[in-house]
Amino acid sequence: MDPRDTAPDSWEQEEDGEAPAATGLHSALAALNVNAKPFVPNVNAAVFVPTFLQSSPTDITISDSHVAEPVASMEVTETVAPVENGGGTEADMAVEETWEQKEEIREGEPQLGTLGGEPAPGSKGEEGCPTEEAQGKELEMMEEEEEEELPMLKVIPLPPDAPKKEHVNVVFIGHVDAGKSTIGGQIMYLTGMVEKRTLEKYEREAKEKNRETWYLSWALDTNQEERDKGKTVEVGRAYFETEKKHFTILDAPGHKSFVPNMIGGASQADLAVLVISARKGEFETGFEKGGQTREHAMLAKTAGVKHLIILVNKMDDPTVNWSLERYEECKEKLVPFLKKVGFNPKKDIYFMPCSGLTGANLKEPAEECTWYSGLPFIAHLDSLPTFNRITDGPVRLPIVDKYKDMGTVVLGKLESGSISKAQQLVMMPNRHTVEVLSMLSDEMETDEAVPGENLKLRLKGIEEEEILPGFILCTAENLCHSGRTFDAQIVIIEHKSIICPGYNAVLHIHTCIEEVQITALICLVDKKTGEKSKTRPRFVKQDQVCIARLRCAGTICLETFKDFPQMGRFTLRDEGKTIAIGKVLKLVPEKD
Repeated sequence: MDPRDTAPDSWEQEEDGEAPAATGLHSALAALNVNAKPFVPNVNAAVFVPTFLQSSPTDITISDSHVAEPVASMEVTETVAPVENGGGTEADMAVEETWEQKEEIREGEPQLGTLGGEPAPGSKGEEGCPTEEAQGKELEMMEEEEEEELPMLKVIPLPPDAPKKEHVNVVFIGHVDAGKSTIGGQIMYLTGMVEKRTLEKYEREAKEKNRETWYLSWALDTNQEERDKGKTVEVGRAYFETEKKHFTILDAPGHKSFVPNMIGGASQADLAVLVISARKGEFETGFEKGGQTREHAMLAKTAGVKHLIILVNKMDDPTVNWSLERYEECKEKLVPFLKKVGFNPKKDIYFMPCSGLTGANLKEPAEECTWYSGLPFIAHLDSLPTFNRITDGPVRLPIVDKYKDMGTVVLGKLESGSISKAQQLVMMPNRHTVEVLSMLSDEMETDEAVPGENLKLRLKGIEEEEILPGFILCTAENLCHSGRTFDAQIVIIEHKSIICPGYNAVLHIHTCIEEVQITALICLVDKKTGEKSKTRPRFVKQDQVCIARLRCAGTICLETFKDFPQMGRFTLRDEGKTIAIGKVLKLVPEKD
């Protein structure tokens, strides 16, 4: 048996042997139009059988007749083919058809002496192959199949409507163990972002650790520490798509020691999903003083989240069993508080029951829950109105995180303006001029980005050590304001004693965290009328509103609330509690 009958070790060897046989084909191939319209297959045609499996050469003409005719007419119209096609076709085909051949081998013909449709020189005589003409036809048919299948390959990764989907960032907030990561993992599974196999692997690993109900959250809690304790620490990131929108999930930590991370996550979000547990006792601990449900809702509002969806989770728990009374009870307790924080119950808040572990009412309506008539969670997200973004505004991209990876890479959400590849930007407050080498929007490379997208930018002209979270990327024409001293209106939310000038706290503004001191209290503001007091107050206490002058330890980037709300609101924290929320009224220039 000729060694050439078996599949070759590499295509290079095969090609050398083919050269003599191929000379006759050059003219036929040169005339083929590479840019021809895609071939529409005839569904009712006879099945294509390779030549060496056919009983007689006559069968070929029958099975190929419907293909041969259009090819013939094509050749006539396209006689003058560009030279490079003729030169490169032979090699191109060898490359292109390797996978086509693999497909055929799979169909159960282990000894395929032909490359695509063209017999290897050694196999020619033995297989009793028909005339050169029939081979030519067969080749053309193969080419046609190529034409038909290759565009399909290109279409799969990037559908033509990809850039049109609106980007929405959703942050999951709520008390520890309310089920935020589990819901996030379940959504990713339901939208096909995590494969079943991966989840089964997580389930096995979780079972080994006696944590079988945690496996879904492992899709978002990726590091070992988070998995061992079952607590999210970092803000997990993932994304999924619905018919109309592209969502980025920000899975915020619920534990009170990681609230600063949660603020960073909420500052990038457009809408927040507050997850509360309906299980007896769990809802109460999350909601009472010191629980994270209240604090998170308030921080989300301060971070500029306009729309809040409240998922009443764990409805499948035996203590709840989808009971309407329990659902209403949770709702009644929450609404007054959310109203106080500043959400409008009619417009901004939406309640829905669900179960993160079973996935009920996330994608499909739950059968057990007969009393809930609204849309399931994912469908509801899809039906939300679009967010208005400032595309023509100045470029502002607060930096959330940075790392080294073949250069300096920064992460952040574009708040306004648009960025394109190779654009020159300025990193404030240090005024470094940088160039954007490449951009990833949710792991997909893009050349241009619009507001609301979560971006990874690879920058040139700056070292990773020179960047801190809270720095801002902007254009040289319109620099973002920076400074150390500013006047702000503050609402004291929770503080046991009084606050006087000289009080120190930690300031969280957009993605920046900085130590701050209240240097002077300027006036008190009446909550109901908005009137300002004539005299300077000596102190402020809980539930009062005042205008104060604050001074940071270092220079930070900020804007006034009037000009740019996302970068003008802040929270003050001390001893692990949120003390005050506020907005920047004016920036005070530094005295030289």
